[in-house]
Parts: sequence; C-alpha cells; structure tokens
Amino acid sequence: MKFGSGLPIGIRVLPVPVCYSEPARVSVISTLVAAVCGLLGLAGTAYFVLSMWAALRYRTESRKVVTSDFAPSVSILKSLKGTDPHMFAAFVSHFTLDYPEYEMLFGVNDRLDPAVAVVNQVQERFPHAKLQVIECPQVLGLNGKVSTLAQMLPHARYEHILINDSDIVVPPDYLRRVMTPFADSNVGMVTTLYRAVAGDTLWSKLEALGLSSDFAGGVLLARAMEGGIRFGLGATMATTKTAIGKIGGLAQLADYLGDDYELGARIAASGFTVQLSGPIVETALPNYDFRGFWLHQMRWARNVKDRRSAQYFGLIVTFGFAWAILAVLACPFSWSTWGILAIAAVARFASAIVIGRGVLDDRQLLRDIWLLPLRDFVALAVWVASYFGNTVVWRGLRFKLRKGKLEPV
Repeated sequence: MKFGSGLPIGIRVLPVPVCYSEPARVSVISTLVAAVCGLLGLAGTAYFVLSMWAALRYRTESRKVVTSDFAPSVSILKSLKGTDPHMFAAFVSHFTLDYPEYEMLFGVNDRLDPAVAVVNQVQERFPHAKLQVIECPQVLGLNGKVSTLAQMLPHARYEHILINDSDIVVPPDYLRRVMTPFADSNVGMVTTLYRAVAGDTLWSKLEALGLSSDFAGGVLLARAMEGGIRFGLGATMATTKTAIGKIGGLAQLADYLGDDYELGARIAASGFTVQLSGPIVETALPNYDFRGFWLHQMRWARNVKDRRSAQYFGLIVTFGFAWAILAVLACPFSWSTWGILAIAAVARFASAIVIGRGVLDDRQLLRDIWLLPLRDFVALAVWVASYFGNTVVWRGLRFKLRKGKLEPV
C-alpha cells in the first residue's frame, strides 16, 4: 500500500471487473455489465452492513425500555372477512394479555361471515371477556377493511385504539409494551415489527424469508437514518381517538390500498410522532402458489412505488447479492467479480441472521436461509416488473393505483 493515497493502511479498493476468457478477451458489453453489476453488488454490501447496524442499535434500545405504570384502557379493533390461518390462536392470544382493562371489537359486513363462528368459539372459551361483534353493512370505499373500521370506531368506549390484522398472534406483554410510549402526549401512533410463519409451499417460504431478512431491515434502517418512522405497519396500529380525529377520521382512508402506511403518515404529518415498539408479533402466511405469491408481491411493490417513489428506486441496492452473482456470470474469469460476490454473500447472510434471528427471533429462518439467492432474484424480478404498470389485484378484483388510491378497472 502506497502512502499518500488518502486511504487507511490495509484498505484496498477492488478494481472495476475486467473480463478475460481463455484464450481471448470477452466482449466490451460483458465487461460493462460486470462493472455495473459489481458496483451495485458493493453498494448492496454497504446496505447490508448498515442494516445490521440499524438492527443492533434497535435491539439495544428496545432492551433499555422499561414498561411504565402507564396503562390506559384500550379498545382493540379487528376488521374480519373470512377466515385466516391460525385465526383462533390469534384471537386467543388477545384474551390472555397481561393488562388491566381492554375490550375486543370485531367488525363484519355480514353476521353470516364464517369469521363470526371463530369469534363465537373464543367467546365460549372466555365467557367473561369484553367482546362485541359489530355489523358494518355500509360500503364507504374500495378498501373494505377501512370501511369496516370506520363504522366500528364510534362503538369503541376508550380513547386509546389498537388496530391489528385478524391473524396476528401477540405475546402476553403486548399491550403493556405498546401502550408505554403513550405516556408521552406527543406520541400519536405506536407500531411493531412482525415475523411470518410460512406455509408448506416454496412461495410461502420465500415471502416469510423476505419479511424477516429484508423488509424488517429496511424498516429499521429507515428508522435509524430518518430519526424515526413516519408510517404504520398493519401488524399493530395503536393510536388515539384524538389523533384519528385530527386527521379527519378513518373514512378518508377507505379508498387507499396501504391504509397502514397512510394512517401513520397522516398522523406524523399532523404533528404527532410515530414510534416503533419492542414486542414482535407473528402472522401466518397461506400456502401460496406462484400466482398468489406474485400478485401479493406486486400489490405491495406497486403501492410502495406509488407512495414513496424515490425511496422505492433506492431499493435497487438491496439486491446486492443478486447483482454480485450476475457480475460473476458476466465475467466468470475475473477475480474481482468473485471477490465482490464473496463479500456480498457474507454480508447478505450475516444481515439476514442478525435481523431475522437476532431481532425478530424467527426460528424458521435458519431452516430456509439457503433459499436467499432465489428469494433475492425473485425480489429483483418483482422490482423490475413493478415499473411496467400501476395495476394490482386485490381479493380477486383488479384496480389501478393513483396516489395511493384504488380505482376499479
């Protein structure tokens, strides 16, 4: 290492890949492709390292948080339509919470909905629980979940409101940890990370792996880089009637696809803070076939692209492992492409373990971690395909997305 180069002793810069074949030089196009993919692989490596830093920082901070005596009464709202995997277990987990005062409200469009039978089973098991099924027949918009929640809200008896999905399983200290931040009157929403229990199919496992190894890392890095988060996650949206009233009510969100993102963003824009709380909740994924998996991934991708276009384009670096593999395929005889692949692979697998195992305690991650290369290539394909249109399929119907809103096709 020469002195005066401006770099610390011991640090070497990998050169731009130069392709050689045996016996002739590979085409200029292959060299350019390898160079671009190699640089994206290095950028991805930096992203993986930053994600690990954000995850370790969050884990350290969450361990320092002490649950206070602040425990306001809470109304938990669940919008139901049909049954979900492990729905009964999810409901039961909400009736075994270590919390002094809360009620459970279940909203349905029709009392003949099969989810009502599951609620009845839970009520038989917990006959003294504060539980109410509310029929919400009005259609306030294209997002049926929000339409139901808006009709449920007037029935909630308490100021503090918690909304989560019907398949969410929660730990016993869930409410205590989620409600603690509300001791600060500036807090308008508390949300939580989540892990997924995969089904038996490959596509279900790929989605669960992506949630634990990639999605959570992106949330934690956004929190670290932006000084907090300004959106909500559907696994937990705890807020207050005051905050909901300040943004004009829930009915205004009844045509938005990403209601969790929109609710958190509007509460943050109204002057409140949004906090990411410590408990990790769990959701169950269906046994996706390829079509179901692809439509679900495309719906999520195009919604994020529509609402946060600049940040969505920045996701190009999150596929660093895939880019590094492509660099090697373009220039298989260049030592530099293999070097980039090696460091990208180490960083990718390490970040998946730190985030998925260390933060989310995802016990199936190590079982499925060998699928990471496939998962990253599929995610890259979804990212590219999302730019070719703005339509999504949701509950069997096709919609266009425009500024976050659903428009029927």
